[in-house]
Amino acid sequence: MLGPAAVVFGALVLIAVALVFAFSGGSLLVTERLGRLWRLPAGHPTGFKEKRQRLVAWLLSGVAKILPKSSGQASGAALLLPRAGYRRPEAAVALRAAKIILVVVLLSLVYFTGFYRFNPIFILSFAALVGFMGPEFGLTYLVRRRQQALRLALPDALDLLVICVEAGLGLDQSLLYIGQELRLAHPELCEEFDLVNAEMHVGKTRTEAFRSLATRTAVDDIKALVATLIQTDRFGTSVAQSLRVHSDDLRTKRRQRAEEMAAKTVVKMVFPLVFFIFPALFVVILGPAVISLVHSFGQVQK
Repeated sequence: MLGPAAVVFGALVLIAVALVFAFSGGSLLVTERLGRLWRLPAGHPTGFKEKRQRLVAWLLSGVAKILPKSSGQASGAALLLPRAGYRRPEAAVALRAAKIILVVVLLSLVYFTGFYRFNPIFILSFAALVGFMGPEFGLTYLVRRRQQALRLALPDALDLLVICVEAGLGLDQSLLYIGQELRLAHPELCEEFDLVNAEMHVGKTRTEAFRSLATRTAVDDIKALVATLIQTDRFGTSVAQSLRVHSDDLRTKRRQRAEEMAAKTVVKMVFPLVFFIFPALFVVILGPAVISLVHSFGQVQK
């Protein structure tokens, strides 16, 4: 029993380490040191990082082939992965491989711990379902977190965009300037603006690039901004005035969202008060009275 468990555990640890090294982007100190040790002669096309990435991609593609690829899952992953910030073609393969790996991990954990003996069919089925759906739930969480970051960064970017346009810069140069200035504070939005500029440089029209931005992010505020920019470009109205009006409206929406969240806190505090705070208060306040009553009734009975 210990032999297969050790083999499975070691294989999973190696796969996890390979995934960390593959998606670290060379930022880990261990990766840099191994890269210096594995330094090849000048002119050689590949190095340690490239070989490592090819090996991990080959392993993930081999694992992903176990799961049949359906058109519905492919289209859903094609929409969710860019919205979460993963645009490499290997991301879809990694997602499918993560499903299989997580299923194997959970089934092995349930089996080797003996937890499945309580209800084998239900527990094993539940573990397999959680392992299969877990990566998609995690991806959905990453998409929502990125959309929230884009939503919070948009008012600051719009203010800077208005200043740049009113100062005489074109819309393309303004987006490029915003991508440079706000990169530390709002890297997600700057990445999207850089991608818009890159699409326009390779031949896309401004309208197509903006529509791709709205589809890629799926944020309502960005969709409204894209509609405003397309309308001003089509009808020839003032870009600065339209952006200023849209910026004021966006800040009003931002304040209203904050007020809505503040109003919801009263309802959200009911459950902690009822289940955690009130019982403690009752014990502190009514505890001495209950003890006194118990002593009094005990004396009366005597």
